[in-house]
Amino acid sequence: MTQRVLDELGYYLLAGAGGEGPATLMDEARRGEELGFGTAFLSERWNVKEASSLAGAACAVTRRMQIATAATNHNTRHPLITGSWATTLHRLSGGRFTLGLGRGVAAMYSAFGIPAVTTGQLEDFAQVMRRLWRGEVILNHDGPIGRYQVLFLDPDFDEDIRLALVAFGPDTLALGGRLFDDVILHTYFTPETLQRSVATVKQAAERAGRDPDTVRVWSCFATVGDHLPEELRMRKTVGRLATYLQGYGDLMVRTNNWDPTVLQRFREDPVVTSIPGGIDHKATAEQIEHIATLIPDEWLEPSATGPARHCAERIRAEFGYGADAVLMHGATPDELEPVVSAYRDLTDRRA
Repeated sequence: MTQRVLDELGYYLLAGAGGEGPATLMDEARRGEELGFGTAFLSERWNVKEASSLAGAACAVTRRMQIATAATNHNTRHPLITGSWATTLHRLSGGRFTLGLGRGVAAMYSAFGIPAVTTGQLEDFAQVMRRLWRGEVILNHDGPIGRYQVLFLDPDFDEDIRLALVAFGPDTLALGGRLFDDVILHTYFTPETLQRSVATVKQAAERAGRDPDTVRVWSCFATVGDHLPEELRMRKTVGRLATYLQGYGDLMVRTNNWDPTVLQRFREDPVVTSIPGGIDHKATAEQIEHIATLIPDEWLEPSATGPARHCAERIRAEFGYGADAVLMHGATPDELEPVVSAYRDLTDRRA
């Protein structure tokens, strides 16, 4: 019997920094499709995780699965370049590509001399992409993304390409509801934060005259079962959350209504301050064990951990909090296989 395609589940290709490098992507894409995932996501890093190259490879070796960026940044390429490679992937894949955008990290932009991304720019860019994909010639554009005398791709275009937005704060969530097809939330959102975020997206869609059910909200959910070695689990949970706290801890704490004094103690800890870069990649196992004592259990609780069945039950719970889909974050398809199998058992019995 043919297995049901799990359209409501996604995973990341080259999870984290990219594992053994970009050449592993093809096997991960094939394996994810074999397991039945509905969507494979790609995050972009400015080393060997360039989004258009990886998305092209993923589209080429799959036949059914959606391939989505989550995310690339609109301000690192000319809009015609982004519009062109998105259309190329759309046609290459037979309509399976989603262009997912995000803000990026403001501190990194500042260091590289790139202006920070604004909500207005994301809105303007999405509107320009949709016009270009309809074959429009845009003359004398003057908006948040810049001034352009002429923008056009092909007057014969009439492309229906999905747009996704990685969203954190209320303004970006509302933009996702107004204008985007998919909204991808951040990892380690509490159930209350997830419910509030979904409500913000759906209400904004309704106010914009859209059917809220057509905007798919993804819970990005750390999925790290105890079938993995303990040191690896610690790196994928404690190490990853600690890295988020390094980069934008104030936003995480404010969004989840966590105690800011805990964040302050974390930032001032000599072990944390001694690590030259992201904790999940640069810290030793001993350092991560120490950092685990600085992070409350409740901050790590919004995740799927423990036996595979328990992980599957936690994923199911995310739908109860309002998510339309769940992006199983931080693990490869092979690492996720026991959880996917347990999820199938749960959903098949309750169908």
